Amino acid sequence: MTTILYGDRIRNVKGTFCRRNRRNRKWGTRTGDRMKFPKLRSASQLLNLVEDIGFLPFFHNETEGFSVEECTPDGYWFVEGVEGPWDWKSEIAQGKKAAYGKFFHGKAGYVSAEWFPYLSNYRRDGYDFDSRYDDGLSSRQDKNIITYLSEHGGVLSTEIREALNYGKNGNKGFDTVITRLQMQTYILPQSFEYKKDRKGREYGWGVARYTLSEDWLGRKACRSRYKEDPQTSFRKMLDRLEDILPDADEEQLIRLLQ
Repeated sequence: MTTILYGDRIRNVKGTFCRRNRRNRKWGTRTGDRMKFPKLRSASQLLNLVEDIGFLPFFHNETEGFSVEECTPDGYWFVEGVEGPWDWKSEIAQGKKAAYGKFFHGKAGYVSAEWFPYLSNYRRDGYDFDSRYDDGLSSRQDKNIITYLSEHGGVLSTEIREALNYGKNGNKGFDTVITRLQMQTYILPQSFEYKKDRKGREYGWGVARYTLSEDWLGRKACRSRYKEDPQTSFRKMLDRLEDILPDADEEQLIRLLQ
């Protein structure tokens, strides 16, 4: 038997689930033993790739070559006057054809609108947030952020920190809570906003504006797989990753989705 994490519980599934035979699948081009995805030079190219394959982590991870970081040439990273991956994320999030957030081991990435309901169903494990909280599976800090967002709509992270007294002499663990709620798919960044200098030029790191997932993407986009067993949603996502990454280690793909 092989053990995988399933929502807030641990389940054992037959070893054949993790070691089933794979069909002869092709996507993109192959270099040696790894899949090679197209180079990304614009937000539209990135969005097209995410819509085509369903899932794409932002940063390098266990599955070599499977990230925005590795698909984007060096000339698009932190080059003055050149828009790159850090700029594209807000444009893509606002388009609502893909969700951006900390979905992969607490690190950022994209999930297409087609596949987000599967991720949501699996990660929520049958719970809307209130039910999860009532069953003692979420903290009071989680609840406070969900309540604040439900009352105020899209809010900058800096405003949430101030309103809920996160700071040096206040509550601790803001980033941990925000990441956990994204991993559970209850909240998303809807945009990233920048400070401007005297000439109106943006600078610095973008500040995320967070919102409830249902408020931003709609209930259907978040809950359309609710009648499906979360484990079935997990298996479908794993099948999809194996379609696009036929040479990847299956245990790595499982960890990516957990």
